[in-house]
Amino acid sequence: MSKITINTVKSFINKNKSKLFIKCETHFDGMTDCIQSVGDDTFSPALNDTDHPDHTKGVHGAWFVGGSRDYLYAYSDNGFTGIKISNCCGSFILAIKDQS
Repeated sequence: MSKITINTVKSFINKNKSKLFIKCETHFDGMTDCIQSVGDDTFSPALNDTDHPDHTKGVHGAWFVGGSRDYLYAYSDNGFTGIKISNCCGSFILAIKDQS
């Protein structure tokens, strides 16, 4: 697979808007000033977010910090294929169900 970039993520989101799932693994917690595990280990349908389009790319629960500080990895596990994103605000997976 070629290198995954932010443009790859945007294209993936746009092509799969109606069948996109998100799984938040960790998020930033201001009370402890660090990244905390979410605890919920399931994918849920991705909802639209229009409040912060530059940082969410239109996906509720996603958060991109930009400036080459988002780490992007190919993801394929448990019947889902997509992209794992990790940064200083947490980590999450954007994926679609595998066609079986």
